[in-house]
Amino acid sequence: MTKDSRNIVLQKMIAEIQANKKELLAQNAIDVQEYKGNDKSMYDRLIINDKKIDSMIASLQQVIEHEDPTMKTLSSFKHENGLLIENKTVPFGTILIIYESRPDVTVEASAIALKSGNKILLKGGKEARRSNLVLHQCWLNALNQANVEAQTVRYLDFSREQMQKYLENPDTKIDLMIPRGGEKLIAYVKSIANCPVLVSGRGNNFLYVSQHADLEVAQDIIIQSKISKISACNSLDKVLVSKEMEDDFLIKIQEALSKEGVEIVENPSKDTWYEEFLAKKIVLSKIDGLEKAINLINQYSGGHSATIVTTNIEEAHYFMEHVDCAAVYHNASTRFTDGGQFGLGAEMAISTEKLHHRGPLGLEQLVTNKWFVYGNGQVR
Repeated sequence: MTKDSRNIVLQKMIAEIQANKKELLAQNAIDVQEYKGNDKSMYDRLIINDKKIDSMIASLQQVIEHEDPTMKTLSSFKHENGLLIENKTVPFGTILIIYESRPDVTVEASAIALKSGNKILLKGGKEARRSNLVLHQCWLNALNQANVEAQTVRYLDFSREQMQKYLENPDTKIDLMIPRGGEKLIAYVKSIANCPVLVSGRGNNFLYVSQHADLEVAQDIIIQSKISKISACNSLDKVLVSKEMEDDFLIKIQEALSKEGVEIVENPSKDTWYEEFLAKKIVLSKIDGLEKAINLINQYSGGHSATIVTTNIEEAHYFMEHVDCAAVYHNASTRFTDGGQFGLGAEMAISTEKLHHRGPLGLEQLVTNKWFVYGNGQVR
């Protein structure tokens, strides 16, 4: 598959989504109607509408416009014996992603895998099966029209039991696994994987309000970070307020959150500190200073995102350097931890691992490296 053919497939995919829009909406309506779970965030992520389709198409267009990330020279060294030694970016090979509910992952993950020269195996959740099969057929049509191998984007239409057997004995070499789901799924995949596993882990994001905070800024960030999209992994779950702040501020925040229908937890248990809510629920707690806030965040957060609201630049820098999260913020919402918002275009996942990448996983992160050594008969 050449670099040019990758973009041709993506252009064809845009046309396929547009041509099959009515069928996609119809099949998604059945998925939504048949969903019997009580997980509000999963339900929200399941829905496809005109806006979501426009977003899929915009993501594909962004990927087309991005520079191809493969075969970039990372370093070059000329040996004293004349060898030219270069380190370049190359595709992983075949990537397996396991995900729930979000049919748009079937588009975005496949787009950036394909653009970066990889093949992809998709295993979506049963709740989005009809929607995913329509989107996969669109991929097959696009690949066929561009004369690219159909196995480049493959959908694993398996039951849970079939998928477990497949993971234990896959029919092709898998070079990278990305489980996007609960801790049980992640633990299982890690236990059987014979290749690198990149975890798209839980959010459980924290915000610390310093005694030096601009209170209007703090209130706006807290409210919007919580309510703008409760099903997002980058939404806010825990608010720590310096004990030096007046109680009036806490009361004001409580009133504003209550008006939005948010449940406020003031005396959380240990389990609650660890919990990612994905619901209209938030912890609001006073804490004795910056160091204790940092220690609490590092103990309980999912390693995803954390923010400090303060007008003290030194304090902000200290917080950002010492909080152990993939993304740290000063005076801004955690809701920006997203491939599109970070200028990456579409994303495969948001990694909370430290190897080989951390944070939104876009085109530039779907490659590994390889050494190219050019000689003319040198021996050692």
